[in-house]
Amino acid sequence: MNKLQEWPEPIVRVQSLSDSGTPLIPERYVKPPLERPSINSTASMDVSIPVIDLVGLYGDDHALRAAILDQIAIACREWGFFQVINHGVSPQLMDRAREAWRQFFHSPMEVKQAYANTPKTYEGYGSRLGVEKGAILDWSDYYFLHYLPSTLKDCNKWPTIPADCREVLDEYGKQLVKLCGRLMKVLSINLGLGEERLQNAFGGENIGACLRVNFYPKCPQPDLALGLSSHSDPGGITLLLPDNHVPGLQVLSNATYKSVEHRVIVNSSEERVSLAFFYNPKSDVPIEPLKELVAPDRPPLYPAMTFDEYRLFIRMRGPSGKSQVESLKSPR
Repeated sequence: MNKLQEWPEPIVRVQSLSDSGTPLIPERYVKPPLERPSINSTASMDVSIPVIDLVGLYGDDHALRAAILDQIAIACREWGFFQVINHGVSPQLMDRAREAWRQFFHSPMEVKQAYANTPKTYEGYGSRLGVEKGAILDWSDYYFLHYLPSTLKDCNKWPTIPADCREVLDEYGKQLVKLCGRLMKVLSINLGLGEERLQNAFGGENIGACLRVNFYPKCPQPDLALGLSSHSDPGGITLLLPDNHVPGLQVLSNATYKSVEHRVIVNSSEERVSLAFFYNPKSDVPIEPLKELVAPDRPPLYPAMTFDEYRLFIRMRGPSGKSQVESLKSPR
């Protein structure tokens, strides 16, 4: 799979399809009936997901800190998904990051094409996941880039439009890595471990981090398509910066901490931009349960594999709910 150099078919930019004014989406984007957005999609997004205020996490109020830890523990076990506020990332920086990427996706096509990606590295401007020929595709374009480790961070592969894009991305990455480090300590404590245990298992300071920016153009038939098919993220922590005007994320369902299944819907009147930041283990670290969390009555659910092996396994198949990770389960 590492030798795959090109996509199996010519790439079509979804934004170009949307801008063409076509009233019908191509068959390649029509999902099977059971995978299409439900009629009640909008209502389902009104469910009250956990919202957790981190402002007292490292203050002197021990009772408040304990309450925050408990809220996060419950959210991880029951949801696998929660919203944080007062998290320390600059609101102005988040706005700048969203706007920078919106400007990039509205740049001339020849500018964007200079950053076109391939299945070999996945880094750059893309319009499909997975390499299955004839696969049903999602109604979205994206941009993927590496932030950590420094050996993979190549700023020359980052856009130069708008002019401050690289500067904004670098600062945004710094602040999100710091936030992920704080959350890793919380997760570790809530598992009954030392606060550095999870971080050390990830590789200490030598971890991975990458960014996927999603662009969901207007879709003339949003009831037939998905912006991003059902999936669960393969990495450690995902920090999602959603569009601040247009909703679209659907959490579909609820090991000790859940890896939540989710998908993205599209609409006919407005485009969306979202930024997903992935905080991951070091690429050659074996992914397996910590020994403190394994017992005779709680054996490992999955065989060990490196994060690079697992990520490639997921990436080559494209989003498909939980079926990929379930296929890896050890026989019981």
